[in-house]
Amino acid sequence: MSYDRYVAICRPLQYPILMRRKICYILSVGVWVWSSVQALCCAVYVLPLPYCRSNVIYHIACEYMALMQLSCSDTSAFEKATYLGDFLAFLLPITVILASYIAILLQVLRARSSERSYKALGTCLSHLFVVGLFYGASILTYMTPVSSYSAQKATINSVFTTLFPAMMNPFIYSLRNRDVLGALRKLFTKYGLQK
Repeated sequence: MSYDRYVAICRPLQYPILMRRKICYILSVGVWVWSSVQALCCAVYVLPLPYCRSNVIYHIACEYMALMQLSCSDTSAFEKATYLGDFLAFLLPITVILASYIAILLQVLRARSSERSYKALGTCLSHLFVVGLFYGASILTYMTPVSSYSAQKATINSVFTTLFPAMMNPFIYSLRNRDVLGALRKLFTKYGLQK
Protein backbone atom coordinates (compact mmCIF):
# COMPACT_ATOMS: atom_id res chain seq x y z
CA MET A 1 0.00 0.00 0.00
CA SER A 2 2.83 2.41 0.77
CA TYR A 3 4.44 1.60 -2.58
CA ASP A 4 1.10 2.28 -4.27
CA ARG A 5 0.87 5.65 -2.52
CA TYR A 6 4.48 6.44 -3.43
CA VAL A 7 3.84 5.75 -7.11
CA ALA A 8 0.52 7.66 -7.09
CA ILE A 9 2.02 10.78 -5.49
CA CYS A 10 5.63 10.83 -6.67
CA ARG A 11 5.25 9.28 -10.15
CA PRO A 12 1.62 9.82 -11.17
CA LEU A 13 2.27 9.69 -14.91
CA GLN A 14 4.03 6.31 -14.59
CA TYR A 15 1.35 4.81 -12.32
CA PRO A 16 -0.24 2.54 -14.97
CA ILE A 17 3.18 1.05 -15.74
CA LEU A 18 4.60 0.77 -12.21
CA MET A 19 1.38 -0.62 -10.69
CA ARG A 20 0.24 -2.93 -13.45
CA ARG A 21 -1.59 -6.12 -12.53
CA LYS A 22 1.50 -8.36 -12.83
CA ILE A 23 3.47 -6.30 -10.27
CA CYS A 24 0.52 -6.33 -7.87
CA TYR A 25 0.32 -10.12 -8.19
CA ILE A 26 4.05 -10.51 -7.57
CA LEU A 27 3.91 -8.32 -4.46
CA SER A 28 0.87 -10.17 -3.12
CA VAL A 29 2.26 -13.64 -3.81
CA GLY A 30 5.59 -12.69 -2.25
CA VAL A 31 3.92 -11.63 1.00
CA TRP A 32 1.74 -14.74 1.12
CA VAL A 33 4.62 -17.12 0.38
CA TRP A 34 6.95 -15.51 2.94
CA SER A 35 4.36 -15.56 5.72
CA SER A 36 3.23 -19.11 4.87
CA VAL A 37 6.80 -20.43 4.94
CA GLN A 38 7.44 -18.72 8.26
CA ALA A 39 4.20 -20.07 9.78
CA LEU A 40 4.92 -23.56 8.45
CA CYS A 41 8.43 -23.55 9.96
CA CYS A 42 6.99 -22.59 13.35
CA ALA A 43 4.28 -25.27 13.15
CA VAL A 44 6.72 -27.99 12.10
CA TYR A 45 8.92 -27.22 15.11
CA VAL A 46 6.28 -26.55 17.77
CA LEU A 47 3.73 -29.32 17.12
CA PRO A 48 5.95 -32.34 17.98
CA LEU A 49 7.29 -30.74 21.21
CA PRO A 50 6.57 -32.64 24.45
CA TYR A 51 4.18 -30.74 26.74
CA CYS A 52 4.15 -31.28 30.48
CA ARG A 53 2.08 -28.34 31.71
CA SER A 54 -1.57 -27.46 31.38
CA ASN A 55 -2.99 -27.72 27.88
CA VAL A 56 -5.19 -24.64 28.32
CA ILE A 57 -4.13 -21.52 26.42
CA TYR A 58 -5.93 -18.26 27.16
CA HIS A 59 -5.70 -16.60 23.77
CA ILE A 60 -7.77 -15.35 20.89
CA ALA A 61 -5.62 -17.55 18.64
CA CYS A 62 -3.15 -20.33 19.38
CA GLU A 63 0.28 -18.76 18.93
CA TYR A 64 3.54 -20.65 18.87
CA MET A 65 5.03 -18.67 21.78
CA ALA A 66 2.24 -19.87 24.09
CA LEU A 67 2.95 -23.46 23.02
CA MET A 68 6.69 -23.00 23.59
CA GLN A 69 5.95 -21.83 27.14
CA LEU A 70 4.02 -25.06 27.81
CA SER A 71 6.81 -27.27 26.49
CA CYS A 72 9.13 -29.25 28.78
CA SER A 73 12.03 -29.21 26.32
CA ASP A 74 14.72 -26.61 25.69
CA THR A 75 13.43 -24.25 23.01
CA SER A 76 16.19 -21.64 23.16
CA ALA A 77 17.62 -22.48 19.71
CA PHE A 78 14.21 -22.22 18.10
CA GLU A 79 13.53 -19.01 20.02
CA LYS A 80 16.68 -17.43 18.56
CA ALA A 81 15.76 -18.62 15.06
CA THR A 82 12.25 -17.19 15.35
CA TYR A 83 13.65 -13.85 16.54
CA LEU A 84 15.79 -13.71 13.43
CA GLY A 85 12.85 -14.67 11.20
CA ASP A 86 10.55 -12.18 12.93
CA PHE A 87 13.18 -9.46 12.69
CA LEU A 88 13.51 -10.02 8.95
CA ALA A 89 9.73 -10.23 8.57
CA PHE A 90 9.42 -6.80 10.22
CA LEU A 91 12.52 -5.19 8.75
CA LEU A 92 11.74 -5.50 5.05
CA PRO A 93 8.17 -4.12 5.11
CA ILE A 94 9.02 -1.37 7.60
CA THR A 95 11.98 -0.30 5.43
CA VAL A 96 9.78 -0.16 2.31
CA ILE A 97 7.04 1.74 4.17
CA LEU A 98 9.43 4.29 5.69
CA ALA A 99 11.32 4.80 2.42
CA SER A 100 8.03 5.32 0.57
CA TYR A 101 6.73 7.84 3.07
CA ILE A 102 10.01 9.73 3.28
CA ALA A 103 9.96 10.06 -0.52
CA ILE A 104 6.31 11.19 -0.38
CA LEU A 105 7.09 13.75 2.34
CA LEU A 106 9.97 15.16 0.29
CA GLN A 107 7.72 15.35 -2.78
CA VAL A 108 5.00 17.13 -0.79
CA LEU A 109 7.49 19.63 0.62
CA ARG A 110 8.65 20.42 -2.93
CA ALA A 111 5.08 20.79 -4.26
CA ARG A 112 3.64 24.25 -4.69
CA SER A 113 -0.04 23.32 -4.45
CA SER A 114 -1.13 23.30 -0.81
CA GLU A 115 -4.44 21.54 -1.56
CA ARG A 116 -2.68 18.67 -3.32
CA SER A 117 -0.14 18.46 -0.51
CA TYR A 118 -2.91 18.39 2.08
CA LYS A 119 -4.69 15.54 0.27
CA ALA A 120 -1.46 13.54 -0.09
CA LEU A 121 -0.54 13.96 3.57
CA GLY A 122 -4.09 13.12 4.70
CA THR A 123 -4.05 9.91 2.69
CA CYS A 124 -0.63 8.90 3.92
CA LEU A 125 -1.08 9.79 7.59
CA SER A 126 -4.20 7.66 7.95
CA HIS A 127 -2.40 4.67 6.43
CA LEU A 128 0.70 5.31 8.53
CA PHE A 129 -1.43 5.42 11.69
CA VAL A 130 -3.00 2.01 11.03
CA VAL A 131 0.33 0.49 9.97
CA GLY A 132 2.02 1.89 13.09
CA LEU A 133 -0.62 0.30 15.32
CA PHE A 134 -0.28 -3.02 13.54
CA TYR A 135 3.51 -3.20 13.54
CA GLY A 136 3.85 -1.77 17.05
CA ALA A 137 1.58 -4.43 18.52
CA SER A 138 3.17 -7.15 16.37
CA ILE A 139 6.66 -6.25 17.53
CA LEU A 140 5.50 -6.28 21.16
CA THR A 141 3.94 -9.71 20.63
CA TYR A 142 6.59 -11.52 18.62
CA MET A 143 9.83 -9.88 19.69
CA THR A 144 9.50 -10.53 23.44
CA PRO A 145 11.35 -13.42 25.08
CA VAL A 146 9.27 -16.53 25.76
CA SER A 147 10.10 -16.27 29.47
CA SER A 148 8.37 -12.87 29.75
CA TYR A 149 5.48 -13.82 27.46
CA SER A 150 2.06 -13.40 29.10
CA ALA A 151 -1.34 -14.43 27.81
CA GLN A 152 -2.95 -11.15 28.86
CA LYS A 153 -0.44 -9.01 26.92
CA ALA A 154 -0.67 -11.32 23.92
CA THR A 155 -4.47 -11.09 23.89
CA ILE A 156 -4.38 -7.29 23.99
CA ASN A 157 -1.70 -7.22 21.29
CA SER A 158 -3.72 -9.66 19.17
CA VAL A 159 -6.66 -7.26 19.28
CA PHE A 160 -4.38 -4.44 18.10
CA THR A 161 -2.90 -6.54 15.27
CA THR A 162 -6.03 -8.29 14.02
CA LEU A 163 -9.18 -6.42 14.98
CA PHE A 164 -8.25 -2.78 15.47
CA PRO A 165 -6.62 -2.07 12.06
CA ALA A 166 -9.51 -3.78 10.28
CA MET A 167 -12.00 -1.67 12.25
CA MET A 168 -10.06 1.57 11.75
CA ASN A 169 -9.74 1.38 7.96
CA PRO A 170 -13.45 1.92 7.17
CA PHE A 171 -13.64 4.67 9.79
CA ILE A 172 -10.57 6.50 8.50
CA TYR A 173 -11.58 6.22 4.86
CA SER A 174 -15.16 7.29 5.59
CA LEU A 175 -13.83 10.47 7.24
CA ARG A 176 -12.30 11.41 3.90
CA ASN A 177 -15.78 11.40 2.33
CA ARG A 178 -17.31 14.90 2.14
CA ASP A 179 -20.85 13.65 2.88
CA VAL A 180 -19.72 11.85 6.04
CA LEU A 181 -17.76 14.89 7.19
CA GLY A 182 -20.79 17.11 6.57
CA ALA A 183 -23.01 14.80 8.61
CA LEU A 184 -20.47 14.78 11.46
CA ARG A 185 -20.29 18.60 11.40
CA LYS A 186 -24.10 18.79 11.62
CA LEU A 187 -24.08 16.34 14.52
CA PHE A 188 -21.39 18.27 16.39
CA THR A 189 -23.16 21.57 15.73
CA LYS A 190 -26.47 20.15 16.91
CA TYR A 191 -25.03 19.06 20.24
CA GLY A 192 -22.87 22.18 20.66
CA LEU A 193 -19.53 20.40 20.28
CA GLN A 194 -18.28 22.59 17.44
CA LYS A 195 -17.58 26.33 17.67
